[in-house]
Amino acid sequence: MIIQHPARTELWAILRLAGPLIASQLAHMLMVLTDTLMMARLSPEALAGGGLGAASYSFVAIFCIGVIAAVGTLVAIRHGAGDIDGATRLTQAGLWLAWLMALAAAVLLWNLKPVLLMFGQTETNVDAAGQFLTILPFALPGYLSFMALRGFTSAIGKATPVMVISLGGTLVNYLLNHALIEGMFGLPKLGLMGIGLVTAIVANGMALALMGYIRSNRAYSAYPLSAGLLRLNTQYLRELWRLGLPIGGTYAVEVGLFAFAALCMGTMGSTQLAAHQIALQIVSVAFMVPAGMSYAVTMRIGQHYGAGQLLQARMAGRVGIGFGAAVMLGFAAVLWLYSDPLIGLFLDHNDPAFHEVIVLAVSLLAVAAWFELFDGVQTIAMGGIRGLKDAKTTFLVGLGCYWLIGAPAAWMMAFTLGWGPTGVWWGLALGLACAAVSLTWAFEAKIKRMIRHEPDAQRSFHAAQTD
Repeated sequence: MIIQHPARTELWAILRLAGPLIASQLAHMLMVLTDTLMMARLSPEALAGGGLGAASYSFVAIFCIGVIAAVGTLVAIRHGAGDIDGATRLTQAGLWLAWLMALAAAVLLWNLKPVLLMFGQTETNVDAAGQFLTILPFALPGYLSFMALRGFTSAIGKATPVMVISLGGTLVNYLLNHALIEGMFGLPKLGLMGIGLVTAIVANGMALALMGYIRSNRAYSAYPLSAGLLRLNTQYLRELWRLGLPIGGTYAVEVGLFAFAALCMGTMGSTQLAAHQIALQIVSVAFMVPAGMSYAVTMRIGQHYGAGQLLQARMAGRVGIGFGAAVMLGFAAVLWLYSDPLIGLFLDHNDPAFHEVIVLAVSLLAVAAWFELFDGVQTIAMGGIRGLKDAKTTFLVGLGCYWLIGAPAAWMMAFTLGWGPTGVWWGLALGLACAAVSLTWAFEAKIKRMIRHEPDAQRSFHAAQTD
């Protein structure tokens, strides 16, 4: 009998969980790309206004998704501890939190026009954004419910249904968008409002599909989510909010950093902004790998933490961070060596109108080779700390590294030192490097402190190995 090394076993468990999560996140990204392409088919004005509406929606949705991420962490801890009832009640509270945040976010988005005008957006773009945001907020109850249920299924080690439903949702999203843009099968041509309607239909359909699968599959029979769902348990709701709020805050400050970078590029000109957006699209695809791994590491560490296996939790964190760094080094090499062909997927090299954009985008991808490594490590280390039921540390480190180091460095390098667009990206890389080092150190320090204060940690670990 061959006995596998514990680190290899842990890595395999992380990858088994991360694979479907990465696929589902790529599917969501493809869904967003489809919506963007459909806007472009309507008119340049629709693309500008729809883009403004989509950006506003995304910022609000990302904060809400961050809060909902607490469901997966806390359910994983309860699952590791063998507390099935607690895991069930937390998931139910997660659904309530999703619905309450969806209502609050919808009210905010429907009344966003004065805020957008205050930030100097044109009346035409704001009106188009308003059209897009008329129906789009109805997607939030479904989308946030889906994310809460994703947290639950991932926490108990069953992430595959999420992947399958996400891929199905992406296909349906494309077909319905196409039908409403072209007015096929007797359907009306609804323009931007139609794209928002399709997003709402698909998001709620995905949530209902996942709910139906959980109810009908025997693997989830120990978790009766429908029993007592209509009774709001404020104790579990408060527990989710306490952990989720700093996670949502971390997501917001990170998104804010990249919004700041876009504003810096916008002050330099349209060529710089276009190159930034193209390079960022490429980087974002690669980022799906550490993002999925981060979530998987959170789940694994949460399970070990709940079971009292702190040494195994530390191993999961180290394995995840180490493997993630190796993967991102691979991506860095690809960005360095194949920047031209990658940009060619988005822009025509033979079109002289895009020449300056392509040259600049290539130089940005050279910076991204470093960027990717730091971003991957900090994301996975962040997931490791959250698995230990600590989101305040990740928020404070993110706030400090992104806004006290990254943003000022980007501005100084771009404008004071005269490095231009590449200066902005070097500033971002510096902020992410600070976060990568700080969060990795914070994870090691926290788990070391916990092990020192837990006399049974060593015994629990060895027991787990011999079972």
